[in-house]
Amino acid sequence: MERYTRHVLVCTGGFCSPDRRGRALYSKLAELLEREGLLFGPTRVKRSETPCLGVCADGPIVAVYPEGIWYAGVTPALLERIVVEHLRDGKVVAEAVFHRLAE
Repeated sequence: MERYTRHVLVCTGGFCSPDRRGRALYSKLAELLEREGLLFGPTRVKRSETPCLGVCADGPIVAVYPEGIWYAGVTPALLERIVVEHLRDGKVVAEAVFHRLAE
């Protein structure tokens, strides 16, 4: 099995985002990863949904590993920026980061 370069977790639960916008983001993430050529090959990205990341506010929350970058209030437009700028080009969308696990 090929290795993943990154793992993206999308909170799809209802605590941080009562209208569960994370579910739509999770679906859109697959489309964006495919469009940017990040589903297969040496730059492939794993995506997972989780019912809770423990933040419980300002969702949907999206976390990117191994960098440990957490984004809050993710909209479809921000998700697209995360995929293109962070996942494809390697540049964190700094103004949208609310937490870093490591520096």
